[in-house]
Amino acid sequence: MKTFRTHIVKLSFLMLFAFIFKGLAQEKEAVELPEYSKYKDLGTKTWINTYGNIRISKRLFWDAQTHLRLEETEATPFFGQVAQVYNRHAIGYIHSKYFNVRLGGVLRLNFNTDEASTDRNLVPEWRIWHQYQFAQSLASMMIYHRIRIEHRWTQSFVENSEHIFRNRWRYMFRMKIPLNNHKLKPKTFYVAPEAELIMQSGKAVVASPMEDLRLTTTLGYILTPRLTVAAGAMYSQGQDLKNGGYYKQSWAMRFHVYYSPDFRKVKNKLPEIHLTD
Repeated sequence: MKTFRTHIVKLSFLMLFAFIFKGLAQEKEAVELPEYSKYKDLGTKTWINTYGNIRISKRLFWDAQTHLRLEETEATPFFGQVAQVYNRHAIGYIHSKYFNVRLGGVLRLNFNTDEASTDRNLVPEWRIWHQYQFAQSLASMMIYHRIRIEHRWTQSFVENSEHIFRNRWRYMFRMKIPLNNHKLKPKTFYVAPEAELIMQSGKAVVASPMEDLRLTTTLGYILTPRLTVAAGAMYSQGQDLKNGGYYKQSWAMRFHVYYSPDFRKVKNKLPEIHLTD
């Protein structure tokens, strides 16, 4: 079993890097880059997220996520205006306690946060996503490796603008470290540092392959085996799509609720699995 998991991990990483390099090798249009990299003004955001993993059968579960993302205005930092609303859903398959996969779709509602704009106020964005998550225990902590690949269709707020197709290649490393217990169980506080690199490719990606680098630290509390709450802060930076010489950056407060209902009969339940992140 360990050998099988090792081959799966190696194959997933090889596929990920092959797709990235293929996307970066596409023919590019000329972009006039600045002489030196330039950073845009630091922005502030607030993300309020729910993550549901609802068991369907012995091996299948429904991943139901909703995200409300707010951005600053000139008068109000962090909470000023609604920027995006996410509905991300998928059907997941549990291979083992330490490996699961999922496939599904996303509807993201993008709100025009430019206060001076006269263009549309709301534009939908569609995505197909698949994810491969590996978990491993180390002493009292858990370590997660997450590979997520997204195929997205975006559109600007200009009326009748064309859709842009891009691929996103995401890798996240995350740890969950219990603070007041020797393992992750109810009534336990934990700290969860994580780093995620998001690359992108497509015809519109001329000199901006690094969409985002996210560095996050979260403090969580396990209420019950089925319910966890957490909050933390995230710093992110990434290249502007139109010109890779310009970098956007932001600080975000993040609030999470993780729930995992299981309505099956007790005799049909598997032992505890690591899929709630």
